Amino acid sequence: MMKSLVWTVVVALTFAAEAAFAAEIVPALPEKNGAITVPTQEWPFEPGPRSVLVGIEYPGTTLASVNEQTGLMLSLHNWGGTGSSGAPHPRTMAYRLNVVCITVDYLQSGKVSVDPNNGPYDFGYLQGIDALRALYTVFAGLDRAGVKFDRRRIYATGGSGGGNVSLMVNKLAPRTFTAIIDLCGMAKLNDDIAFNLPGGSSLDARWSKDPTSKRYLSPDAQEIRDTGHVQHAQIMKRLGNTARIVSVHGAADTVCPFVEKQAAIANLKQAGLQAELVVVDQAKIDGQVFLSTGHSLGNRTEIVFAVTGTALLPTTADHWVRTGTTDFERREAIEYPTSNGRYVIDFAEGLPTARFEPRR
Repeated sequence: MMKSLVWTVVVALTFAAEAAFAAEIVPALPEKNGAITVPTQEWPFEPGPRSVLVGIEYPGTTLASVNEQTGLMLSLHNWGGTGSSGAPHPRTMAYRLNVVCITVDYLQSGKVSVDPNNGPYDFGYLQGIDALRALYTVFAGLDRAGVKFDRRRIYATGGSGGGNVSLMVNKLAPRTFTAIIDLCGMAKLNDDIAFNLPGGSSLDARWSKDPTSKRYLSPDAQEIRDTGHVQHAQIMKRLGNTARIVSVHGAADTVCPFVEKQAAIANLKQAGLQAELVVVDQAKIDGQVFLSTGHSLGNRTEIVFAVTGTALLPTTADHWVRTGTTDFERREAIEYPTSNGRYVIDFAEGLPTARFEPRR
């Protein structure tokens, strides 16, 4: 009996300490639509403290408008963009879907420099951690303020680079999201994009093949950035990932190669995940929502509604919901093995951190 009481006290003190830690570093939510700054993980290419700007749109423009049916949604910008550039419009998402819509100026937002002295393009790894920290800030902030919301309705969407980060947050936090709506995002960091090889995609992520270079792309770093990695998809399934993954991609897209998205979705489906590829071909062009079979697609805000119907609306009987607790609440570590070690995404403090542990 005494041992049980001591253990109960220890657990209570641990959770109190964790809550105090989070309260110290996570800012309070604004009372109305606005922006906050969220501390995040150091980037090795620019050592030192780092933070990201996070935009918040409430369904009725104020914190007071959040109710028990309100969900959370990340709307993530394109490569080199800021705010909601190239992504579904956050005000529209918040109002029509009854969600708190969150934009994130994640790592390298607004930076498209090809200066070889700068770091390579992150390609969804720390960018994903930035987005998850922003999401956690809203999640925990609502709890701290005593505001009830529907934690079963957590979504991520984004266009191009934001589509890539949307797929990556589902990988890094596999028990958190209800649905992912990826709009023409990169499927993986292939050699063409990583090393700017002739032909192929116009994207240049500025990595190096030279093992002595600080920009060296190791096999491990490349593997964690593969959203359709076969073994990692199997791990996601084993952990209990139930997210509805809807990828919308132009059949003629060469910027973010269509064939690679086909392969990634096939791998996710093979692992038993709920993944669907919506192909925008010439037959789908309607002149209003779908305008191009290439990378631009069309009206990326309306595409979200076109491909999900009423599944994101909390007022319909068959709307998508997630069961079980999120990774934020589980406080566990997610591990993805790679060629020479493993990547660990650690939720011990609620706010996630990511690290690579080489094999010894």
